[in-house]
Amino acid sequence: MKPQLKTEILAGISTFLACFYIIIVNPAILSQAGMPFSAVLTATVLVSAFGSLMMGIYAKNPIVVAPGMGINAFFTYTAVKGFGLSFEEALGAVFWSGVIFLILSVFKTREKIIQAIPDAIRHAVSAGIGLFICFIGFQNAHFIVDNPATLVGMAMFKDPVTLTFLAGLLFTGGLLVRKVSGAIIYGILFTTALAWPIGRWWGDASTINFGVSTLVNYTGFFAWPDFSLVGKADILGSLRYAYLPVIFVFTFTILFDGISTFIGLAEASGLKDPDGSPQNMRKSLLTDSFATLFAGLVGSSSGTAYIESAVGIEEGGRTGTTAITAGLLFLPFMFFSPVLSVIPSIASSIALVLVGSFMVIPLTKINWSNPEESIPSFLTIVLIPFTYSLSVGISFGFISWTVLKLITGKTAEINPILAIISVLSLFFLWL
Repeated sequence: MKPQLKTEILAGISTFLACFYIIIVNPAILSQAGMPFSAVLTATVLVSAFGSLMMGIYAKNPIVVAPGMGINAFFTYTAVKGFGLSFEEALGAVFWSGVIFLILSVFKTREKIIQAIPDAIRHAVSAGIGLFICFIGFQNAHFIVDNPATLVGMAMFKDPVTLTFLAGLLFTGGLLVRKVSGAIIYGILFTTALAWPIGRWWGDASTINFGVSTLVNYTGFFAWPDFSLVGKADILGSLRYAYLPVIFVFTFTILFDGISTFIGLAEASGLKDPDGSPQNMRKSLLTDSFATLFAGLVGSSSGTAYIESAVGIEEGGRTGTTAITAGLLFLPFMFFSPVLSVIPSIASSIALVLVGSFMVIPLTKINWSNPEESIPSFLTIVLIPFTYSLSVGISFGFISWTVLKLITGKTAEINPILAIISVLSLFFLWL
């Protein structure tokens, strides 16, 4: 096997291991909207495989596409439980948001939006995403936990799960420092091996609930796929006037989540076209659009590019082979989804924490001595993880940039497209 091909395959495996959690988490959230868990799991695999393969084959980018976190919560708790849509109508709203994405992509509107974003905000988005995925990693590992007094806090240091996570984190960090190829995969496997005995040495693993109870509570490896949600979207029913805000939020959120992810990954990795735009942007955006449209048809919330793709990029993934590898790895889990529980959350979370450190590198390109640039950048950086939303963080970046230019009388420096986006961002935040 050629060295570059081996690197791309290892990168694809690394990315898959960093984001495979979506196969379990997405059904867990959407099932609360009344959808069958097994059917959503099948739909999640289909969207992830379809989107990632299209990204690799058509857009030739090392970026995984899968149902987005955050938007699945909006689907369940706002669209269905808040606005009162049936899950069939909510799937129809996802479909229509995909149609809107597609139209915006065909007419290059999304590309124009990206070109209108100031360089400082682009750098800030990359750093904000880095902090975001690091925060997600610490949360998934249960290293950072709820604290009634301070909102968040650290888990007990003497807890065996915490100690195992830290051991894996330092081991993987050491491999990265020594520039070992496949370091993140080795780190995940090493931490998985350390985690297995926790349930036997420190009591019943099922009471720990940190994804380390597989060998204690073995239930088998095989499960048949469930296609009962395919074609269930109520496409016409979702077009009621009262439901239009739902379609708008689906559209806005995935639009800016996708843009944020592409910009952040491009800034952190250098995967750019000659004009400075993210690599193969138009085809990548079209892929994002089709993934969302496809998601509505097969029974899932919107598909989007995944920030965890940074894990594979850091491992050396630079071509579509990385995304193709990850996409193919999703498919068997329509049948072998229980196997995923073998890898505990504390193992896969290590990749997110470490990759987050690499994504803050663009911070050095921001002119921190200029408040017109530093204030919008800072708000973007901190609000992405603090609000747990890419869309909210970048929206405040747009708005603050535009307002500061208005206050200083530098209206000529405001890109008309950015001004329109800022107004739409205000509307989005108001909803």
